[in-house]
Amino acid sequence: MQNDNTVSSNQPLETLLAAVDLGSNSFRLEIGRYNNGQIHRVDYLKEAVRQGGDLDAERNLRPEAIERGLKCLARFGEAIKNLPKQNVRAVATQTLREAKNRDEFLKLAKKALGYEVEVISGVEEARLIYQGVSRLLPQSDERRLVIDIGGRSTEFILGHHLTAETTDSLRVGSVTWSLKYFADGQLSERNFERAEIAAESFLDAVADNYQPTYWDVAYGASGTVGAIAEILAAAGFAEDTVTRKGLAWLRAQLIKAKTIDKIELIGLKEDRKAVIAGGLSVLIGIFDLLKLDTLIVAKGALRHGLLYDMRQEDAVSKDLRDSSINHLIARFGVNIKHATNVAKVALSFFNLLATNMFENEEDRQNLHMLKQKLGWAAMCHEVGSAISHSESQKHGAYIVDNTELMGFSQSELHRLSLLVLGHCGKLKKLDADFSDEGFVYQLISLRLAVIFCHSRSMPVLKNITFERAENTFLLSLPSAWQQAFPQTSYLLEEEVLAWNKTDWSLIVSTKN
Repeated sequence: MQNDNTVSSNQPLETLLAAVDLGSNSFRLEIGRYNNGQIHRVDYLKEAVRQGGDLDAERNLRPEAIERGLKCLARFGEAIKNLPKQNVRAVATQTLREAKNRDEFLKLAKKALGYEVEVISGVEEARLIYQGVSRLLPQSDERRLVIDIGGRSTEFILGHHLTAETTDSLRVGSVTWSLKYFADGQLSERNFERAEIAAESFLDAVADNYQPTYWDVAYGASGTVGAIAEILAAAGFAEDTVTRKGLAWLRAQLIKAKTIDKIELIGLKEDRKAVIAGGLSVLIGIFDLLKLDTLIVAKGALRHGLLYDMRQEDAVSKDLRDSSINHLIARFGVNIKHATNVAKVALSFFNLLATNMFENEEDRQNLHMLKQKLGWAAMCHEVGSAISHSESQKHGAYIVDNTELMGFSQSELHRLSLLVLGHCGKLKKLDADFSDEGFVYQLISLRLAVIFCHSRSMPVLKNITFERAENTFLLSLPSAWQQAFPQTSYLLEEEVLAWNKTDWSLIVSTKN
């Protein structure tokens, strides 16, 4: 473990921010203090957990990998205990994106760390990497290419100033390539050729988007690039720079060593030996595909992006996710006026239910998040219609669950997908936790909104009441409703039957 120092007892906890990066090769904890637009390091912890090499044939994390990860997170948790919840963000990347038993690990991880761990998408990882890199670079008007080779994924970002404009994340990394092409430990010319050709073939799908015409300066972030740069600097090459000549020299040195256990290079840390050949192969492939001559090592990384992201104004953070949803619904031709009407009505019903539901500050923050997610789900509830109107909710749920949207974690997208899937039809089909009151409130509010907006116009909700008594929802309508809106009344009767098949029930009544 690398440890600069420990959190000083005289540091006001509310001024400290903590970012935890559960990478495929290493787990990292960065603690910083925000002051006048800059974040100054207070603590940095790093452990080579190597979970990326411990997925079994069914893509489950092996027990020993889970144990290593939990022990590391427990140590991290001790360093940040008592920090306010809103000042800590922990994210996991490609290994847990792939792991089928990730939910099991995430529950244990929360207990060990003391804070939620979210699995972020590849494009969100790329955005945060660029956020960290750009914040630690001098401000300029240059167009930037940022490349980050991790353990199981590689991110490409084109950006300008502090904004990531084009992003891609591919499943190729130092751990995966080392396991696949150097599993026998042999550093032969043939193994390197196979690994490099495979990397180029894999990365070629996005290479056209990142050719030199689109950027002025190329940067490499953390992980493999940083490790290779340290080796090259120790050998007399320029510091904080990776060149084509340097890569050729390092490749020759590894082949000369013949096997991984005989590598002896100044600047190469012990925990990097097992994955250096795979990472080098990927980087050589990138240099060839993008016609690179030089890659400058960037100081910023994913964890720095997390820290700065926590300091963004609420409006900025919302704008990013709102923009992602707007891009999604535009892509699938959603009727924006109808979607907006459904969102407004759903939030109206939710607000009626949530009156006096939350009492303290943390509850109010949860309420805000529930309303945000309900609004986004309502806006994209019809995205599946672009594929087929028959069972469009199933298509829509699949789209939301499998589309990478900037600003969203995978758990957030899954929540949205469940709401999209459940916005109409049978409730029993949902593999959801109906003991989660927040989710149930979101779901019934969205379903009622879809019913009331079935004519694709904005309904009048005057004199309608909606409340909860125990596990029963009570919807009261003016007596004239049944005659004025017979189709809505019929759909509400069907809705009553649907909820009666769950642990919750809905009663619809009329009043004078």
